[in-house]
This record gives sequence, structure tokens and C-alpha cells, in this order.
Amino acid sequence: MPPKSGFPGPHDLKHHGLMELGAEFWNLSPAVLMEHAVRRMEGELAVPGTFVADTGQHTGRSPNDKFVVRNAATESQVEWGSINQPLSEDHFERLYHDLLEHFKGREVYVHDAAASADPEHRLPIRLVTENAWHALFAHHMFLRLTPPEVETHQPAFTLLHAPGFDADPTVHGTRSKTFIILDFSRNLALIGGTSYAGEVKKTIFTVLNYLLPLRGVVAMHCSANRGRHGDTALYFGLSGTGKTTLSSVPDRDLIGDDEHGWSDEGIFNFEGGCYAKMIRLNVDDEPIIWHATHQFGVILENVVVDPRTRVPNFEDESRTENTRGAYPIEFVPNHVIEGRGDHPQNIFFLSADAFGVLPPIARLSPEQAVYYFLSGYTSKLAGTEKGLGDEPEATFSACFGAPFLPLPPAHYAELLRARIEKHGAQVWLVNTGWTGGAFGQGHRMKLEHTRAIVRAALSGDLMSVPTRRDPIFGLEVPESLPSVPPDVLWPRDTWAQPSAYDEQARRLARRFADNFEKYRNTVQAEVVAAGPSAA
Repeated sequence: MPPKSGFPGPHDLKHHGLMELGAEFWNLSPAVLMEHAVRRMEGELAVPGTFVADTGQHTGRSPNDKFVVRNAATESQVEWGSINQPLSEDHFERLYHDLLEHFKGREVYVHDAAASADPEHRLPIRLVTENAWHALFAHHMFLRLTPPEVETHQPAFTLLHAPGFDADPTVHGTRSKTFIILDFSRNLALIGGTSYAGEVKKTIFTVLNYLLPLRGVVAMHCSANRGRHGDTALYFGLSGTGKTTLSSVPDRDLIGDDEHGWSDEGIFNFEGGCYAKMIRLNVDDEPIIWHATHQFGVILENVVVDPRTRVPNFEDESRTENTRGAYPIEFVPNHVIEGRGDHPQNIFFLSADAFGVLPPIARLSPEQAVYYFLSGYTSKLAGTEKGLGDEPEATFSACFGAPFLPLPPAHYAELLRARIEKHGAQVWLVNTGWTGGAFGQGHRMKLEHTRAIVRAALSGDLMSVPTRRDPIFGLEVPESLPSVPPDVLWPRDTWAQPSAYDEQARRLARRFADNFEKYRNTVQAEVVAAGPSAA
């Protein structure tokens, strides 16, 4: 077996135990990777030179199949449970050995890159995969190395990626054939049984969520952009809440669309690319994302393509609603080249509230910021996921990214609170979901209204607007805002029956309270008191 310590040098796979391989392809260019992917029939080409991959059974992440190796390094640090499931060292050894046997005689693609645009916190990484298109994905999503850096690259963390290898739960201790396993003592992750490319990017995100907070750096599931005067803003939110859409705008420069750190020096992007949702993408609402994903070399994941014209159909959800586009951040014209920004002045928590009771924007106190950050609320819609009933389902994901948090959520929340208080950032809760009633009765917030609201917050105009306190959620809601109808700002006024709104709001408040019980003894009393009241 490979040694447990020390880092491999350039062009060294034996350190990882990979021997007797077929051809090895190291750090190929995107054009060559696309040639290989087409030759190997890993996908198909579409206009205007995008590569379309079908990930088969797995069209999203498999959070129930993620494990962390339990050992002396992780025993007291990791928040063990359903999110961070423990795997024994013995089971890891068996799976690792069998995975190495799987690679023998196979072609492999090696991509060397880095994560974290802050040089002080830079993580050199390596992906070894059996698919050319996954190497292309890594090229797009991680920070690209210069030729001299490639020649001297020494990865501090390595991913062995084998979509074609299935685990045996009875032998390897996994739940199913799919596995995503992190071993922080070996600086190694094993991924198999799934072709969904998001597992690659989110594995490195999980690694950074483990390493950086232990150094006092906040690791965050958010997008970030910078105004023309240098002001930085963060946009937290789960999938489908609008963090990519709201941060990719022509009048502000994009720092990154999904993963960032906040250090003593400011904000920095973890990645070198974007992984945007493609479903119902259109040029009028999201022109920057549209043009970025219509360039040569972009990966379209599970997007349906016309077999004759090879034109992508972004309206077609027959494979999945979770269609994706992966592209280098350089494809966004107004991006921040260095991937860094100053300490943020404004922070937005985005929730797609399908119950239709949260206001389109509210100003949060520091205590409310911690409460809603730990809650990480959005909602899933009836009919969009198997097993959902007739009404939306409240979803709470700690810190807007629970599946990627190896440490206790309160640790991340306290780090964020300290940064907010030190640098005076204003936190806002923004509802990008429903108004005028719940899903099925009301309608989705108009994007033009949400953008106008966010612009007003970024400009500072909202700080001088009188507010009205929501009696159930305790939120400070602006009374007026240009370009936005007054009744939209106060959601109760948009419902045909105000009493129905009151009942729906109290029901959601109870869901918040029930979810927050697990944090009651880990946060200050004033944070608990900052939550909604269903009385």
C-alpha cells in the first residue's frame, strides 16, 4: 500500500498506489480532452462547440453515500452523524485496494490544479480519473496552473475518481455501490459509482470546509461580486435560490459563483470556474450566464440536445431539473481576475420560500444573522421531487451548505458572526420564492423586483428607509422601495385571505423552531431569542 505521509511529486502516481496502468494523459488542454471524450464516446458535441455529458442514474449528488474515515486525526474534530458518516480504516483499506486493482490496465487522465485564490491558503490538488470529460470539468472548475507551476506541482490533496467502479457494501462498509470517501490522514478522497461531476467539486469544497475554519478562516457556500467602487457582497443560498443569477450581473464584477473563504485579508474564491443551473436558462433573464455557456469547451451536464441540429433545449427537464453548465470564470467578461475582494459590506441570505410568507427583503440584526445562517432555510416544491406531497416542504441546511460541513455548524456560525461584527457588514434575508400565496396559488417573485431590491441594498438606500416589524418572524421589513409595488414588500397584503397568511406563517415559524432545537445549547441565548415566534 502507498505510504500515509509525504506528498507525491510531479508525474508520480506510484505514490498513490497506481501501477500497471494503461496510457497516462497528464494535464491535457481542453481541446484535446474534448477530442478524447468524443473518441471514447463519453458524450456528444453540441453547438457552438459545447460538450454534453449524460451522467446516467446519478443526476445530482449522493449525500447519503459520503463518508469520512474515522481515525485519530478526525475523531474529535468531525461532527459525526448522517452528514459525516464514519468509515473505519479497515473498510477504507479494502476499498482503496480494490479501487487500485480497478485502475490497472486502464487509461487515466490526470489534472493538476489548485483551490483557493488566496496564496496563503492555497491548496494544490490532483484529480486522477478514468474519463476525459471529468478531467475537462476539473480544468474548468479549479484554479488553473501556469506551465512552470505544472512542472513543479506537488498535490496536497488527491482525488481518485472511478465512476465505473462499484463498491460492495458488504465488503467495503458503504451504503450502496456509490461512494465519496475522505481520508484526512492520507490527504486522499475516493469517488466511485457515480458520474455526476458535482461530486468532484464538492469534495474539494468539503476538504476546505475542514481545513480552513481550523485556521480561523470562514468557509462559505456563497457567491460573491464586487462593485465598481470596490465594495464586496456575498450571496448565500441553496440550489435554485438565485445566488448565481443575482451575482452574475453587468454592473458588478464576479468574484465567484459558489464557494468562498473570508480571512483577515478579505474574501477569496475557492474555484476557477462556474457550475450554473441550466434549466429554463434564457438570454433575456440571464444574459451573462447564457453567453458564458455558449462557448467552445463548455460542459453541459444532462442537458437535452436536439439529435439533428445539436441545439441544447434548456426547457427540457425530462432527464432532470438539475441540468448544469460548467465553464471557466474567464468566460464571464466582468470577472475579478485575482479572485479576491475586500471585506463585504452587504451579505444576502437567499431563501426560495414556496410557502409565500417571507418578505422579499428584511434587515437582520447580528443575532438574527446567526439564527438564519444556522437555519439555512429554503423549500422544495411539490411535484419536483419523488415523495413530496401536495404542499412545499421546508428545507433547512445549516450554514446554507450542511452536506459540506465536517465540523459542527456552530463553529462556522461563530466565525461568520465575528467577521460580521468586526467589519460592520449588513446582513439581509431575501425571499426569491413565492408571493401572493403559496406555491400553486401565488406566483414566483419577479426577478426584476428582486434585482431592484438587491441594488437598493447595495447602494445603501435601504438603510435610510423606514421599516415595519413582522410580528411573527421579528424581521425589519422596508416600508417602501422605488420600482417595487408596496404590497409586495409586505407579503400579508398580497394574500387574498390575510388569515390564511397568518396560519401559514405560524406553521413555518414552528418549523424553524423545531429545526433550531438542535442548536439551542450551542449558541448564545440572544441568538435563540432572535428566531420567529409561532405563539
